[in-house]
Amino acid sequence: MRFDVVTLFPELFTPHLESGVTRRAFGPGGGIDLKLWPLRDFADDAYRRVDDRPYGGGPGMVMLAEPLLRALDAVQAARGAPAPVVHFTPTGRRLDQALVNEFAAGPGAVLLCGRYEGIDQRFIDRRVTHELSLGDFVLSGGELPALVLLDAVARLQDGVLNAPSHQQDSFSDGLLEGPAYSRPERLAVDGEELAVPPVLLSGHHGEIARWRRERSLELTARRRPDLIAAARAAGRLSKPDEKFLAGLGL
Repeated sequence: MRFDVVTLFPELFTPHLESGVTRRAFGPGGGIDLKLWPLRDFADDAYRRVDDRPYGGGPGMVMLAEPLLRALDAVQAARGAPAPVVHFTPTGRRLDQALVNEFAAGPGAVLLCGRYEGIDQRFIDRRVTHELSLGDFVLSGGELPALVLLDAVARLQDGVLNAPSHQQDSFSDGLLEGPAYSRPERLAVDGEELAVPPVLLSGHHGEIARWRRERSLELTARRRPDLIAAARAAGRLSKPDEKFLAGLGL
């Protein structure tokens, strides 16, 4: 798959491509081909200007449509085939694991990293296919959301994580992942000795699986009851799941 990133700050992406386990997805033999396109290269004046004041007045600057159109034309010519065009904005659909899975199974996308007060709406109306948001807050630009999407997609590529790590992540089955423990078996904290739950030391795989499922259900019910409702509506909860949830009184 291939991702093309149109950005004013391509240097922000380099550390991510070279660090952590997800670097495997972008390195030789990795599953993702990533191309960075500096937007100022597509300006048409000596100042390499890509923004201007908004019509109607108001604070800040607006990214100009013409440099973006030239950049997108160049990207699509290099790709040789149409691809989703993603604009990151607080007004977009919230990015979730289901959408990440779609991108991870697709051909990639063109990621537009906006800045300032936004992008000329005419460009969005004619060229953008997806508008995505990370949540109900505002960032300085689209580079961080683009990196978030790239990271989420990269970790699902073959050979990046030790299988089946991502299959047990939060949201992989619509629920939150339960707690995890490691060495030592007993940990002294603030004068108190904290032990690993005995079931995890039992070696009984069935009991461990049931314990993990119940902790996942309990955490999700307490923190994200909307996910429990969605799982119930989709028929993903078993009779033992429902019995356990009923016993929680939530």
